[in-house]
This record gives sequence, structure tokens and C-alpha cells, in this order.
Amino acid sequence: MLVEEELARQSPDKDTVLTIGVFDGVHLGHKHLLSQLKEKAGEQNLLTGVVTFRQHPQEVLSPQVRLPFLTDLSQRIKLLKDKGIDIVVVLSFGDELARLGAHEFVTLLKKHLRMRGLLIGPDFALGKNREGDISTLRTLGQEMNFSLSVIPPVMINGEVVSSTAIRRGLAQGDMRKVHNLLGHYFSLHGHIITGAGRGRGLGFPTANLEVDPKQALPPDGVYVTLAYLDNSSYQSVTNIGKRPTFGSGEHLVEAYILDYQGDLYGQELQLDIIERLRNEKQFANPEELKEQITKDIAQGRAILGSEREVGVCPER
Repeated sequence: MLVEEELARQSPDKDTVLTIGVFDGVHLGHKHLLSQLKEKAGEQNLLTGVVTFRQHPQEVLSPQVRLPFLTDLSQRIKLLKDKGIDIVVVLSFGDELARLGAHEFVTLLKKHLRMRGLLIGPDFALGKNREGDISTLRTLGQEMNFSLSVIPPVMINGEVVSSTAIRRGLAQGDMRKVHNLLGHYFSLHGHIITGAGRGRGLGFPTANLEVDPKQALPPDGVYVTLAYLDNSSYQSVTNIGKRPTFGSGEHLVEAYILDYQGDLYGQELQLDIIERLRNEKQFANPEELKEQITKDIAQGRAILGSEREVGVCPER
């Protein structure tokens, strides 16, 4: 059984307090849950553990629904570990795991992860047909000797902080709302790939970011961004869209990294998206586009401020 194989790769040297979920975005609601997890573990001298999934369960349970991710798996793991989590366990969510009953899944968590406590949100359920709801888990806890703690959601401006709410804000291009719900800037990650060189021809060489097709993106347009290369940060302006002035039709994410000298191709790039500047538009000729890019850069510098000059990559 694949789920047991993946769990068996872990060998905690102490009992654990766990939480389970996708943790897409590792937003403020998740961070509150993680802080409660650490507090609970500290009280009992236990390890903290997060069980997350390689695929979003909706990909298996409702394959007809497109659900772009906010953070890819590697970034999710990094954000979780940055919060001081001792063990991050990644399970493959497929038909096998979807068919697993609540009792059987909890038995595996007890066996392989030495689970002594479980922290969940109020809408949480696990197991086939979501049979492992709060009531069922309380009963299982009494039978199998683990505690269950239900953590209320985090509310901001009357809205529950959730990955769904963040996707909604992102789709509207409301990057301030996205930042407020995440508790950090929304980021894109990938390698820099070779482009058509049109930016260089205009005097603004761009870094073309290779983005996973399943990655959630804000609407097409021009954004103020921070670029991270080799643990240093740079001001940048990023275009997301199809470059209608050139009629390429290909959807791209390309960043002009201010004050950077050097070869970009093949490097790992992270872009923190700070604020939306404007819609993407078609210009009559390259000179008009060049003039607008100059204005975008000036506006971007003003928004970021002088304190955002090249520096060491901060925690986001």
C-alpha cells in the first residue's frame, strides 16, 4: 500500500502532535494552526508534524474542477519548515488513499508517526466519504489514545481566511488583499528560460519565468515585483500576459529586474508580486511601449521605495 510505504519512510524518535491538510499558500489561518500545534507539542515535549498531499484531493475527487495551486509542493514544504515544524510528511493522494477508511488511516498515523495528538479545523474530515468528521475522530481518540483539538478559523474583515478566498482575491488582481490573507507576498517560482529577446531589443532585457501550468496567476497585466536571485533581492516590474503589441499569443511571465547585471538564463527565480500597476494593452508601435515601460519602472520604484534596493532575501 503506497500510503503505508510513504509513512514508513518516517521514523520520529518521539511521539508527535499532527495536523493534516493541503496547506496551499500556508496562509494566516494555517500559520495560526501551526502556532497552536507548536504550543501543544511544547507542553508535552512532543514533535510537531504536518501531513500534506502531493496532489490536491480535489484532483482525484472532482477531476472536472480546475483548482490552480497557490504554492507548489517544494515551496509549501519550505514555508512549513520555516515555521519550525519538525516533520513534514508528503502523501500521494490517489484512489487508494481516497478509499481508505478513517479508522485505518488513523491506525497508520499511530503506527508510523507515533501520533499522540491531532489538531484540525472545524470543517475537517478524513477518510472515505469524509467519514472521519470531528465526532468520529473524538471517538477514535478515546479508543486509540490520542487527543483531538479543534482550532477555530482566523477571520479578517468578517471573512474566513482560506485558500479559496485567496484564489478569489488573486483572480481579481487584488494583491493587497492576497497579501493580507497570506501574511506574506504571493510568489511565483521557477527557472529562467530563453525568450524571444524583444525586451532586450527595447533596452529592457527580461527574465522569462517558466511557470507550472497548474500555478494560480493574477489577471494579465503589469505588476510591481521583488525578484530573488542567489539570496539577494532586486526591484522588478513584471508583465503577465500575451504581449499584444507583438501579437505572439503565447502566455508569458517576464520580469525586468532593475539594477541587475549578469546572465540570467537557467537561474532559479522567485518573484514576489507586490501590487498591480495596470492592464496589459496593445501599443501602436515599440516606441510607445518603451515609453510606457519607462513610466512603469518609475512607478514601481516609487511604490517599493529606496529601502527595497538590493539586499539579502528576507523572510516573507
